[in-house]
Amino acid sequence: MNEESAPNKYSMVKGTARRARQLYAGAPGLGVSTSLKASRIAEDEVRAGKVTFTYPLRKPAEPTSGS
Repeated sequence: MNEESAPNKYSMVKGTARRARQLYAGAPGLGVSTSLKASRIAEDEVRAGKVTFTYPLRKPAEPTSGS
């Protein structure tokens, strides 16, 4: 995953934060990182394309009746 493939930077940050929480909880790392911090390891994994995540599709809002 890179910044160009994410819908926006906020989504990329949310995905990286989710992966960091997984690492902090004990999930194994998916690559080699020079850092010991979960947030930095997660960022390295996302930038290397080793972690992917999907974005839920939003349903269009139903119009409200204006009566």
